[in-house]
Order: sequence, then structure tokens, then C-alpha cells
Amino acid sequence: MDQDVVEQIGTIVGENNYSTRIADRYTYGFDSSIHHVTPDIVVQPRSAEQVSNLVKLANRLKIPIVPRGAGTGLCGGAVPLKGGMVIDLTRMNAIKEVRVEDLYCVCEAGVVYDSLQKALAPFKFTFPPTPGSAEACTVGGMVATNASGMRAIKYGGTRDYVLGLEVVLPTGEIINVGTRTLKNASGYQLERLFVGSEGTLGIITQVTLRIVPKPKKMAMIVAGFDTLEKAGKCVSALIAKPLLPSAVELMDSTCIRAVNKAINAGLPDVAALCMIEVDGDPKVVADELAEVVKVAESIGAVGLQQSDDAGQMARWTNSRKSVMSALSRYGAGLVSVSLADDMAVPISKIPEAVVEFSRIADRYGVIVGTYGHAADGNLHTKMLLNPESPESWRNGEKAVRDIFDTCIRLGGTVTGEHGVGISKAPYFQKERATALGAMAAIKKALDPNNIMNPGKMQEWEGCIIQHLRYPCADQKN
Repeated sequence: MDQDVVEQIGTIVGENNYSTRIADRYTYGFDSSIHHVTPDIVVQPRSAEQVSNLVKLANRLKIPIVPRGAGTGLCGGAVPLKGGMVIDLTRMNAIKEVRVEDLYCVCEAGVVYDSLQKALAPFKFTFPPTPGSAEACTVGGMVATNASGMRAIKYGGTRDYVLGLEVVLPTGEIINVGTRTLKNASGYQLERLFVGSEGTLGIITQVTLRIVPKPKKMAMIVAGFDTLEKAGKCVSALIAKPLLPSAVELMDSTCIRAVNKAINAGLPDVAALCMIEVDGDPKVVADELAEVVKVAESIGAVGLQQSDDAGQMARWTNSRKSVMSALSRYGAGLVSVSLADDMAVPISKIPEAVVEFSRIADRYGVIVGTYGHAADGNLHTKMLLNPESPESWRNGEKAVRDIFDTCIRLGGTVTGEHGVGISKAPYFQKERATALGAMAAIKKALDPNNIMNPGKMQEWEGCIIQHLRYPCADQKN
């Protein structure tokens, strides 16, 4: 990057808030996906005004910009494909208001999810989406990807809690969209447009979120099954009862063995299991636990365990959250990679989907661990690959294609909560083929110079085995 431009950036944010050091730039070329590209500069603004001035400069000089939170995304959304400027928003981390009487809070984009939860806890309120990376991910990143987690079946995702946003447009203009009221019928719902936009339409700098009271009691059941299909049937049977658990987490035998090996979790040695959580008034919790037991037993559950002890429930939940890291210790020379890891299907299609995923893994000789937030149809399939083997990557990509084709055929979507970025882009384009023109028109209208996170989502071209962070003969950098 031209030294004059670097000096202008330094004038905007101050000398301690940007870096062109190769170590810093290299580090910011990653998120938590399989991809990597090194940016030209990393900038850490401290206000919306600084962000605005940075964007005005970039727009004038046509410098690509990638907004970034904590870098916990799994699809390459924060990878700077075209180089340019990574704008790290984590120093904008103030919680500005908590108004429980009005059911909202206001915070800057860099606030960490767990930090917001701690601020809400004394009021006995919560922001419920519960992402798996809660200890690190930022609120702005959650909005940009419409993140959610294990409790989405009952409480919804981030989109359902966004009341208003402050956004810096690609021109540098600062706009405020939405309201601080629970009801809003005033014109275009522009706040919804930026949810899930992954930094392609503007930079989210401040968020107004709806908050809700914390449930009075929680309890959990772990139910084992002798087939993966039965575990899937348990999920759809619970919903059809009707019951609305706060969470149902599914794990197949590969995931169970990996977690037991890695952290000595003590989970039952079965073909699959469901972790079923209920919450609410204590009497309601007791009644729903009894109903869950009946449903699980009717499907053929074995070794039912239940608890309302916070410590035990946290250990079970941690076991499920440990799947991704545990799978990388499953076999020598293999790593767990995020490829087809975030699909969602109609709840009734879960049994068919999980059985087909297993067949696809066998077809291409890859190891797939299937798990996920099954109550809302959101499944994850982590693949174990040899990262130095081009053949292993090719087989993985073929399996990804078939898995996503299965999801689309079943009426599902290629991403339920992680976003599109790079890793889902070709399959997203197939799923949303009739809408791509409209998306391109919106992007062009707001970002005519295409500086905001260019090359992602509908703009991606080619296969996903590119710009890999792993040494592999097939990578194209």
C-alpha cells in the first residue's frame, strides 16, 4: 500500500491503531475457516466517525475493505480476498445502554457476546441466540452473519432481536436504521437488510437489541439411540408432540467417540444421542421433562440421563461444543475442516438427511462427524481430511457438493447460522439462483465501487478449494 495512503490512515485513527507489519497482516488474513489471504493494512478504529473517514478514503481510492469482529466465522467471510484494508471493530466495545423497562440494550459492534450477557445478568435478562463462540464473537459479527446457536428453536436467531443499527455505508455516510421500539411499521425495514449482509453493504458500528427475561429454571435429558436415524426421529417427534424444547443437540457416534477421547466426557457409547433442554417456570419444566422421556422412550432411547444441576448441564453442553476441536484428534494426520458444516433442513427431514450424509461419506471415503442444533433443523458435518493431500481435498469437495444437493432437494438451505462467505458461496448461488440478480442490484446501488468485502457470496467464482490456509498442491493463492 502506498505510504501516503498509510499516513492518511494514521491521521484518521492515530499511530497506535493501525499496522502494516507482516506478522499482523498475516494474522488478519485468517478467520476460523479453511481460507487465508493477507491484507495490505489492519486498522482498529475507535468510533463511527473514524470508520466513516476510513471508508471515505477507501471509496475515493477504490481500496477494498473487509470489516471484522473476532474472526470466529467459519466460512471465510472475514478473509480479505482482494487484499486492501481490514477494519477490526473490536476496540469499539462499549455497552451504552441497558433499558430493561423498554426491553432493549444498545452496544457498539465490538462488544463480545459473553460480555453483554454478563452486563444483562444482574437485571435477570438475556440476549438469547447463544452462539458456539460466545466467549469470543462480537455482536457486530453476529448481526453481519445472522448468527444463532443451540436455542434458536425456541428463541430465534440474531435477526429476531435487532431493533436498530448504526451503519457506515460504502460512501462513508453514517445512517441509523430501525427504532428502539418493539413495533416498527415505518417504511423499508432496512435494519433487516444489513443482517446477514456479511460486510458487503456497509459496516455495522452500533446495534440496538431486544432483550428478554431469563428463564427461571432449566433442565436437560441425554438420550442415547442405537441408530442415527432414531435420533433424528426423536427430534421430529418432540416437535410434533407438540413440545418446544429450548434446545435439542444431536451427536453421531463419530462425534461421541471424538469427544470422549479428547476430554473424557463420559458420554454413552451409542450410535447417536440427543441432548434435550427445556426451560421456563419450574412446574412447566417438570411437566415437559416427563413428556420428553415418553417421546424418547417411544423411539427406542437407551440409557436416559436427566439433570437440573447447572454444573452437570454445563458439562454436557461443553461436550457438544467441544466436537469441532475434538474431531481433529480423532485420527492421526487428519484435521477437522469446515466445509459442509452448517446446513439446515425442515425438521421432519432430519432422519433422512443424517442417513444420507453417512452414505455420502462412505461414497467418497471421507470421515464425517454429524452433529448440530437439530431442533431447528440446523445440522453440522465436520469432515476429517489430510490437509496435505490434494486427493483428500477433492474427495471432500465432492462430498460437500452431494451433502448440499441433498439439503436443497429436501427443501433446506446451505447455511443456517454461519453465513456464506467463501465456503458456501457456490452452493448458496445454486440455492438462491432466482434472487442473485436482485442481490447484485442492491449491492451495486449501495456500493458502486465494490469496495465492501468484494468477491464474496453472489460474487464468488470457481470452487471453494482456493486460498487455503493449509499446505496443499491444489491451492490457488
